[in-house]
Amino acid sequence: MTHRPPRSLITFLGAAKTVTGSKFLVDTPRARVLVDCGLFQGPKKLRQQNWAEFPVDPATIDAVVVSHAHLDHVGYLPALVRNGYTGSIWASESTGRLAGVVMADSGRIQVEDAKRANRKGYSKHRPALPLYTEDDAIAAASQFRVAPWQDAVTIADGVRLRLTRAGHILGSASILLEFDDGTEPVHFSGDLGRPFHPVLDPPDPPPTAGTVVMETTYGDTEQLDEDGTAELGRVIARTAERGGAVIIPAFAIDRTEVILYALRTLTEEGAIPHMPVFLDSPMARSALGFYLRAIAESHFEIRDAIAGQPEVLDPGNLTVTESVDDSKAINRAEHPYIVISASGMATGGRVLHHLKRELPNPQSAVALVGYQASGTRGRRLLNGEDEIKIHGEFWPVRAEIASVPAFSVHADQSELLDWLSSADQPPRQVIAVHGDPEAMAAFEDVVADRLSRTIHTPGQGESILL
Repeated sequence: MTHRPPRSLITFLGAAKTVTGSKFLVDTPRARVLVDCGLFQGPKKLRQQNWAEFPVDPATIDAVVVSHAHLDHVGYLPALVRNGYTGSIWASESTGRLAGVVMADSGRIQVEDAKRANRKGYSKHRPALPLYTEDDAIAAASQFRVAPWQDAVTIADGVRLRLTRAGHILGSASILLEFDDGTEPVHFSGDLGRPFHPVLDPPDPPPTAGTVVMETTYGDTEQLDEDGTAELGRVIARTAERGGAVIIPAFAIDRTEVILYALRTLTEEGAIPHMPVFLDSPMARSALGFYLRAIAESHFEIRDAIAGQPEVLDPGNLTVTESVDDSKAINRAEHPYIVISASGMATGGRVLHHLKRELPNPQSAVALVGYQASGTRGRRLLNGEDEIKIHGEFWPVRAEIASVPAFSVHADQSELLDWLSSADQPPRQVIAVHGDPEAMAAFEDVVADRLSRTIHTPGQGESILL
């Protein structure tokens, strides 16, 4: 029988003083709810936690809620389900659809990576195994249930769920849990978008809650530019003049759409020459279809200015690859050209093959258009390392490495602060998660200075009473 605490509490099983592996376990005297269920990414020490035994028996969890479909928020679900979780996974309709694509793609990549490691012998494990397979991902996807926007739905004994817009990616939500036993509500920000996202409406203000658990990815950063379109245009223009290729590692969901929107703008304005654009990612291809449909149907989350105009995501010279052979055919394309490919931090996927080809080429460029977590290839490129290990081999870095951080769809320090302070009633406690320690410390200082409030920054496995 599951032990029930006398008072409701949260235990932080991921994204505690780091930006990945979001998992927050809410235990009440009557129920157990897991909020987000993501993979750890980045340094090996973090990634190894994906293989550790889950801290509680998955069968004892009554409900799971996920904020959005990025891998660091849904990527562990197939393992959770395979290891015994049989309940519902609650999310917005768009998140459920996108998560199915993300998890299946992750399962395929893990199987492919394990096969490659076994074939080439560069893994320390004999044999190398995937954390889960595509079949495991399909099983997890079958347990998703649609949670409505704004309206409450009961998800466990004495626990109700409300979703509000987070404006980060299509379907992204902030999560409010309400309790029948008199415990004040707890609100999870999820990942918060920026107020001027070109496709999505901005985040809703936080509802009244006793506790707010909020992301701090850019808690120490001010992104002064409203977007990075002009900066990206300059990178592309000078690379085209050199006769090189521009490789853009991009998160397959949303970052790809934002980049396509920017490329259309730059092409129409004549800021970059007309050149081939390749979207080379099975997951990005699927996600683009969801975005085009949402825009065409003037979905609830889409900005009025582009509603009904799916052509805004077509730069006019786009090729979306369908197969591995299509991907390999890019090698024969005449420079200059642009490749957009996952993953956004260059941790896996087809982008690695493009990097192996173009990193040694001083005429080419790699444009890093979002947050690069510590220990990832993207962060190592950003830090100016001379060579990068890919598929067991080291590749020299001679291409231009350009950072265009304004493309991030994470709120910056001022935007996080504005969101927190926009609640009708301030929360009794604020808990910072999903940030590097430096970002959390900076945000803690600014909240204390401007809002006269104290923030808790829990460590892995720590519990806090509601």
